[in-house]
Amino acid sequence: MPKMKTHKGTKARFRFSANGKPLRMKGGSSHLRRKKSKRAKRMYDDVLSVSKADAPKLKRLLPYG
Repeated sequence: MPKMKTHKGTKARFRFSANGKPLRMKGGSSHLRRKKSKRAKRMYDDVLSVSKADAPKLKRLLPYG
């Protein structure tokens, strides 16, 4: 059976914690920032875990992650 290919767009957007849990950043952090409040901009700094429903999809896109 051939090797599975890693989806490069997914690889750039997600990473895994030390325990193997997929992590993500919030979207929309780099566009139109001047009009956002300091508090709203700070909210983009958080690293969030991916929902349980999306985790199996990531396993398929990142087989060696």
